[in-house]
Amino acid sequence: MKSDRGLLTLRQSQRMNSSTITVAQSSAFVTTFDLSPTDSGPLDGLRFAVKDTIDVAGFKTGCGNPTWRDSHPAAVVHAVCVEQLLRAGARCVGKTISDELAFSLLGENHFYGTPLNAHAPDRVPGGSSSGSASAVACGLVDFAFGTDTGGSTRVPTSNCGIWGFRPSHGFVSVAGVNPLAPSFDTVGILAQNADVLAKVALVFLAAAPVSPNKPTTIHLIREAFALTDPDVQEALSEPLQRLREIFGGAVRESSLQELVADAGQGFAPWVDSFCVIQWAEIESCLGAWIANARPEFGPEIVASFQLTNQLDRRRVAEAVQRREQYFRSLHEFLGPDDLLCLPTTPALAPRKGDPPRRSSSGSGYYPRTLSLTSIAGIGRLPQVSLPIADTDGVPVGLSLLARHGQDSFLLQVAKNIGRTNLR
Repeated sequence: MKSDRGLLTLRQSQRMNSSTITVAQSSAFVTTFDLSPTDSGPLDGLRFAVKDTIDVAGFKTGCGNPTWRDSHPAAVVHAVCVEQLLRAGARCVGKTISDELAFSLLGENHFYGTPLNAHAPDRVPGGSSSGSASAVACGLVDFAFGTDTGGSTRVPTSNCGIWGFRPSHGFVSVAGVNPLAPSFDTVGILAQNADVLAKVALVFLAAAPVSPNKPTTIHLIREAFALTDPDVQEALSEPLQRLREIFGGAVRESSLQELVADAGQGFAPWVDSFCVIQWAEIESCLGAWIANARPEFGPEIVASFQLTNQLDRRRVAEAVQRREQYFRSLHEFLGPDDLLCLPTTPALAPRKGDPPRRSSSGSGYYPRTLSLTSIAGIGRLPQVSLPIADTDGVPVGLSLLARHGQDSFLLQVAKNIGRTNLR
């Protein structure tokens, strides 16, 4: 059964009242504390949490794995992005659980458990910024920091029914953020509403709000919607109709072949290029530590690192070349006021304790999810996930992406949509 009013109509029998959820019930935090703002600014009065892959001075950055935590010293300074928010008036209240070394999209940690998905308690929150998504969805903070390499902010925001933002790659400092795959790594924001999302993003982008221009074109990517499960397609049908009513003829269907010239193979070359580069960079960043420390990993993470070990690194050069070709094509295709539109995820959040099987075929959960998330990664594009639908009470996110560097414009459009009723 589909609801066209989205998250306002989640079934009370399933949805938990976020105003009554405690820190302990959320299972979202590694540790809590009270870190006062260092100045006053646009974020006065807001509380935030930080994913435990991001440095907070005086605390260990555990990265979701006990061996990593025990083999590294406490941070001596805050990550640059944390310093920005403290100086803007926000208060930091804790560090949140991450999937191990941020290398997962599920949100189940073998050592620290599964943070609560307040809108769908029987389902995973999504990863790897699982604790940050849970803390926001449970109403414990106004916003939280995550990271996003292959979807680690976007997937949990979609699963948990909250707002999420991945910035243009290279526009936000990742100093003090544990690297995974540096040419894709970004710092993401998860927030309770669009106004807070935009306000926080403009602080760490060091950008001014732009004029509220309407998009010239919103491209609905046909192959992306075709990739999703029927219940996701049904849940998004009413919001898409409202999008057409609001923006009129600016909304049109487009294909991957319009974005890049050689997209006849669908998403396969996008996912292949992303995975080859990501796995190579992960091995370069973490391989020596893994070989030396011999850490214990949960079974899902063991499977993830097996992919990096099996990679033929001779494939990297070709993958990088294709990525740059796709980046240039996207930059030429998208005008400064154009947007792409696609489902944030292809399926509902998996049920807890029942992880989807890893599959090399395009029909599996991971290849389909990476098909959608790889567009922003390959194109270095900013992306906002909007919590505008649900199916049987389980949240479904819709995403908008802008041209590289057009983050402020994208945030303004998202904020305007948040003030309308797409639901």
